[in-house]
Amino acid sequence: MDTIGLDLHKRETQVCVLTEAGEIVERRIVTSRERFTAVLGGRAPARILVEASTESEWVAQHLELLGHEVIVADPTFAPMYATRRRGVKTDRRDARTLAEACRLGAYRAVHRASAAQRHVRAQLAVRDALIRTRTRYVSVVKALARRDGLRLPSGEPVHTEAKLAALPLSAALIAELAPLRVVLEPLNAEIAAADARLAAVAADDPLVARLQTAPSIGPVTAVAFIATLDDVTRFASAHHVEAYLGLTPREYSSGEHQHRGHISKTGNPRLRVLLVEAGWRLLRTNDAAAAPLRAWAERIAARRGRSIGAVALARRLAGILFAMWRHGVDYRVRAAA
Repeated sequence: MDTIGLDLHKRETQVCVLTEAGEIVERRIVTSRERFTAVLGGRAPARILVEASTESEWVAQHLELLGHEVIVADPTFAPMYATRRRGVKTDRRDARTLAEACRLGAYRAVHRASAAQRHVRAQLAVRDALIRTRTRYVSVVKALARRDGLRLPSGEPVHTEAKLAALPLSAALIAELAPLRVVLEPLNAEIAAADARLAAVAADDPLVARLQTAPSIGPVTAVAFIATLDDVTRFASAHHVEAYLGLTPREYSSGEHQHRGHISKTGNPRLRVLLVEAGWRLLRTNDAAAAPLRAWAERIAARRGRSIGAVALARRLAGILFAMWRHGVDYRVRAAA
């Protein structure tokens, strides 16, 4: 079977084919379904290796429809690039390296999310973009108000307009804030609509309801957790999930020296932020169901600070949610370890 390496880019793709007869065929094509069909559609089934990227999933699906076996590989896996000459990097060399890695089996395949969860991930990404935009706008509003000696009370960003209405704004400040106030209302409406769409997803999924039995876990966090992991069986333990989400500390150890740093922050940043927010809610809540976890985190916070306590709670929540999903059980209150 021929092996093919594709160095994907937004506009063009470098193709390298290593045939069974030892021939090397290289060419550069436009990244489009039509060109992939024209160049690879008439070939016998081949094994194709591509790096995970924005374009990799639709390209992989299209090539599979053409009859090829497609592997989407982790681009951070160093052994995949072992045959590439150091100090020289071109698209042509990268495609050749991928083709050789495919032939040697020197790659680490990534998990390809199901179509349903890719759709949920897209909804989460849109919601995240809307919230980030609102956060920037509200920050500008607060800064301009502070410039005039005014301060917006703390609280939910959705109430920013009501807070402004209660302040004695000058005519100049009213004019300056007008463009932002105009866009904040529809932005709040779009965020509410995004939350409603995710709530509809949550209402149809019994697994989301199960994960929400854990303290401080709402529908958005539960939906995001399921969409990010997609298949719980691909993780051997809770620690693997915590590491996958970037919630475990970096470690630099050698010989007799051991040093652990901040969390790695690898993996999905959106879910990591949601879990840390859940950790902060746990630290602040008086819910009896959260008492054992809160007591555990407060002991950590007393030694190392509340921020580290909240992150430790986020890591523990990730492990708890994984166990609930894997074993098919609701959350049960137990004494803190």
